[in-house]
Parts: sequence; C-alpha cells; structure tokens
Amino acid sequence: MRISHLNCATMRPALAPTMVAHVLLLERPDGLALVDTGFGTGDLADRRRLGRPFLTTVRPALDPGETALAQVRARGHDPADVTDIVLTHLDLDHAGGIGDFPNARVHVHATEHAAATRPSLRERARYVAGQWAHSPQWTLHEEGGDDWYGFASVTALGDDVVVIPLHGHTRGHAGVAVRRDDGHWLLHAGDALFHGGQLQDPPTCPVSLAAFQRLMAVDNRQRVANLERLQDLARGTDEVTVICAHDKAQYDELAAHAAG
Repeated sequence: MRISHLNCATMRPALAPTMVAHVLLLERPDGLALVDTGFGTGDLADRRRLGRPFLTTVRPALDPGETALAQVRARGHDPADVTDIVLTHLDLDHAGGIGDFPNARVHVHATEHAAATRPSLRERARYVAGQWAHSPQWTLHEEGGDDWYGFASVTALGDDVVVIPLHGHTRGHAGVAVRRDDGHWLLHAGDALFHGGQLQDPPTCPVSLAAFQRLMAVDNRQRVANLERLQDLARGTDEVTVICAHDKAQYDELAAHAAG
C-alpha cells in the first residue's frame, strides 16, 4: 500500500499559525481510500454554506487545487477508483470532500454520525449537512474489536486501516491508524490534538490553539484524557507516528519524507 500525504485545506487564522487539513491517500490493491477529505468542490462553489463566522475566523484559502478530487486526478488516478473514505469526524473542514466521491463508502463512528445528522443546538454550527446531501453509503463503526496499542479499535479496511475511538473534540471523534508496508503505523488523530508540540515532553502549544481546543470540545475532560493517552503512545513506542490534522510543520515533514 502506497501512502501519500495531501493538504486539502490551507487555513490562516488571525491569531494562530497557518494550518493545513492533513489527508492521507491510500493506494490499496483493491482501490483507493482517503483518510479525511478537507474541503470539497461543493464548498468552493457555495462558500456561504461554511458560515460567515468560520470564514472570518479561520480564513480558509479554498483553493481548487487543494481539493482531494484535484489531487487524486493530479496523481493520474480516476476519482471513481476511490472506494472508501475513512473520517476522523464530520466537522466541516474534514468532511467537505466526500461529495466529490459519491460512490465511495464513507466510514465514520456511529456516535459521530448521530451527532452530525441529529445535532444538538451547540453542535449545529460545526456540521454542514450539504456536504453529505448526496446520501453517501455510510459504514458506521462502534467501540469494540481488537486491542490496538492499548486502545479499543474497530477494523475498517482489512487489518491495515483501523478506526480508534478518541471522543471529546466531537461526540464520536476517532483516530484512523494506517499500517505501512514496513509495519510502521501512522495514526491520524484528527483533532484530538491541534499542534504537534503537544506530543513532546514537556508538551507545547500556542496559547490561541490551546484555547480553541477547549472551546471546540464537546467534552473537554474526555478530550484531555485521550490526548494524554496519545502522548503516552508517542513517547512509549517508535512503532507509531501520531499525526495532527492541522499542524503544517508536521505535514511538510511527512509529505517530504514520503515523496523522497
């Protein structure tokens, strides 16, 4: 399986470092798969659906060349060959591209699907129902399955792509672990952390991002508990690389390594 790193949304918040939407493209023997999608062509065609508060605060570039659709084509692939999309969660900057692959199975935690399709008043602003108006083929996952480095897990695509519940940022937030051909795992932790420095000892994080994490968490105590588990994992083994969805420096390093 070949793994490529894509940036599917550059964002420039006024009081925080430039951010990316780190997406994984998996070239598997039986088709292509994406882990998260960033923004899609529908978001660019109708920017208003993202909401003025989001556009004003996060200031996304909304570059057509950054969509997963454009980058899959740029690598010489037919978008129809994307058979599966595995999402960490359904926030608008992670799920926007699923409509560009209407025949793909969309894997998401069942609790997250419930939160997005039946949101509470507090949750409504973070989800954009238009991103899944095409009625995707949902594949819903729940806790259970095999143990993965001490985490409860659910196998998503064979044994090499695993969904790992990491709730807190959203009701059903999850990580997605992908095993490279050399046996090393990449754990896409979505928004379980907002800065790669949070995995260091001692951890570091820009003040603005630390505050934003707390603000956006539906259950901050659970978010912090899962972050601590990820910190222990990152420090305790060299068999796993924990990926932060929005850390540009980490994305640049991993993308360069994979390309070189």
